[in-house]
Amino acid sequence: MASLTIAAAAFLATMAGGLIALRLKDRLHLILGFSAGAVVGVAFFDLLPEAMRIAPVDPAHTMLWVAGGFLFYLLLDRISLLHSHDEGHGHAPPRGAIGAIILVAHSVFDGLAIGFSFQVSAAVGLVVAIAVITHDFSDGINTMNVVLKNGGARSEGLRWLFADALAPALGVGLTFLAHPAGSVFATILAVFAGLFFYLGASDLVPESQHAHPKMLTTAMTVLGAAVIYLASALAS
Repeated sequence: MASLTIAAAAFLATMAGGLIALRLKDRLHLILGFSAGAVVGVAFFDLLPEAMRIAPVDPAHTMLWVAGGFLFYLLLDRISLLHSHDEGHGHAPPRGAIGAIILVAHSVFDGLAIGFSFQVSAAVGLVVAIAVITHDFSDGINTMNVVLKNGGARSEGLRWLFADALAPALGVGLTFLAHPAGSVFATILAVFAGLFFYLGASDLVPESQHAHPKMLTTAMTVLGAAVIYLASALAS
């Protein structure tokens, strides 16, 4: 019951982040800067350390999966960029949809983290939940931004935001049905770290810096990474 209540809080936090990003669209470069730092921060301070902690193999093997995730997103991005020239108006081009799908899938794993941690103990579950809710706010910002930045309409951004907000509850629900082995979960986390490295460093950072005041935007990127670091430090 507690994990479902936390999932509801994660839903509200994600929706709040996305709606704020939509409201501050005229300051999109600053919001993108924050998103870039938050996405890279999740990879550096959350996904990768956790993957290495629970992986039963050499860290070099884990990094191989990180590289695989990065290169996989690179290939998807190149293919979707070529395909987007043929897209009609009113729908997010493939780049926006791919980024949103990855963020939604990551939110499902946030829900899995909540559910599994509550199976360990209520205290562990509460600490993990606080960290997840903290960065779910930035997840909402990231999801809305990745759609809008790539030409998606407001309505499409809202649909992806709603899906991202529901994703943690889906993850919590799955913990009642499945218990993946530690090695499998570590591999998934490592792949997502690679995906997030690409999304942040190769997509959001360059876009946030394009033709905008670079010092303030850079400060927002550092702030985004710092927020995730604090949330991860609290969880650990």
